[in-house]
Amino acid sequence: MDYGKHQAPAHYEAGEGCLTTLIRIPVRIVVLAIVLPVRMIWDALVAGARAADRILLRPLGRALSWLLAMLVVTPAVWLYEAVLTPLGHALLWLAAAVFVWPWVALWRYVLVPAVRYGLVVPVVWLYEAVLTPIGHGLRWVYRELLAPVGRGIAAAVGWVLTALFVWPVVGLWRYALVPLALAAAWLAEHLIVRPLAWAYRELLTPLGHGITWLLERLARGIAAVGSGLWAAVVWLVLTLLVAPLGRLYRRVLAPVGREIAAAFGVAWRIAGYISRAVGRAIAWLAWHLIGAPVTWVYRTVCTPVGHFVRDAVWAPAKRAAVEAGRAARAALRTARETVARARRDAWRALVGGPRAPEPREPGSPLARRLGATQQAMTVPSAAPEPEISSRGEKNAERG
Repeated sequence: MDYGKHQAPAHYEAGEGCLTTLIRIPVRIVVLAIVLPVRMIWDALVAGARAADRILLRPLGRALSWLLAMLVVTPAVWLYEAVLTPLGHALLWLAAAVFVWPWVALWRYVLVPAVRYGLVVPVVWLYEAVLTPIGHGLRWVYRELLAPVGRGIAAAVGWVLTALFVWPVVGLWRYALVPLALAAAWLAEHLIVRPLAWAYRELLTPLGHGITWLLERLARGIAAVGSGLWAAVVWLVLTLLVAPLGRLYRRVLAPVGREIAAAFGVAWRIAGYISRAVGRAIAWLAWHLIGAPVTWVYRTVCTPVGHFVRDAVWAPAKRAAVEAGRAARAALRTARETVARARRDAWRALVGGPRAPEPREPGSPLARRLGATQQAMTVPSAAPEPEISSRGEKNAERG
C-alpha cells in the first residue's frame, strides 16, 4: 500500500500475546464458579421480592390504607367537623364576648368620650382663646422692641471684641510671626535640607547601587546551583521511581485489572443465562406438578360447584331476602304513616286545629241553610254558624 509522500503510517498496537490468551480461559472459569452462586442467589432474591411486592405488600398496603382511612382519617374528619369546629367557634365567640367586646366598649364609649371632652376640647379652647393671643403679643414685642435692641447691642459688642482681640492678633501674626517663620525656613533649607540631599545623591545612592548589584549576582549564583540540584533530584526520581512504577502499571497492573474486570463481566452474563435457564426449568416443573393440576381441579370441580351454589342456593336466598326487606320497609312505612295520622287526629281532637277546606256551593256560607243541597261539615270543639242569616247580612248581600 502506498502511503504517499506526506501521509503518516498507521499507529502500531501490540497484540495480547499467547500467554494472556492461555491464562484468560482458566481465569474466567474460576470467576464463573465464584460468580454463579452469587448471581443465582441475586436472581432468586429479585424474583422473591417482586412476588412479595405483587402478592403481599401491595394488598397489605391497600388494606392498611383502608384501615387508616376508616379508623383514623374518617373519625378525625368527623371529630374536626362535628365537634372541634363548633367548639372552636363557640370558644372564639366566648373569648370575644369576654375579652374583646368589653375593651372595645370601654374604649368606644368611655375612654374616647372622656379624652375628647375632658382633655382635647379644653386644650383646643385654651390654645385658641388664650395661648394664640399671648403668642401673637409676644411675637410683636420681639419684632418691634427686642430685635432692634439686640441688633444694636450685638454690633457694639462685636466692635469692642474686634478692637480688643482681633486687631492685636492680626498685627502680631503679620508683623512678628510671619517674618520669624520665613527666617527659620531659610536657615533650615541651607543648614539641613541641602546637606542631606547632597549626602544622599553623592554617597548613599552609589553605595546602594553597589550593594544591589552584589546581592543580585549572589542570588543568581544560588539560583543556578539550586536549579542544577533540583534537575538532578527530578531526574533521579523519574528514573528510579516514576518510570518503574509507570512500567509496572502499564505492563502488569492495567492488563491484570482489565482481564479481571472482563472476566467478572463475562461470568456475570453467563451466570445470568444459567440462572434464567434454571428458573425457567423450576417454573416448568412447578407448573406441571402444581399449577396444571390445581387449574384442572378449579375448572373441572370448583367452577361447576360454584355455579350450582350460585344458581340453586345464593340467587333464591338473595331474592327472598330482597322481597322480605321490601315487605318490611313497606310495613314500617305504613305503620309510621298510621301513627302520624293518629297523632294528628288526637292533637286536633284535644286542642283543635285549622278547619280543613271542604267543597261547598259557590257563594254559600259554611253554615247549613234551608233549601241547600250540601251541608257543611262540623269540626269537634268548633262553634257552629247560625242556620238563618241575619237581616243585616241579607241587606248587605242585596246592596
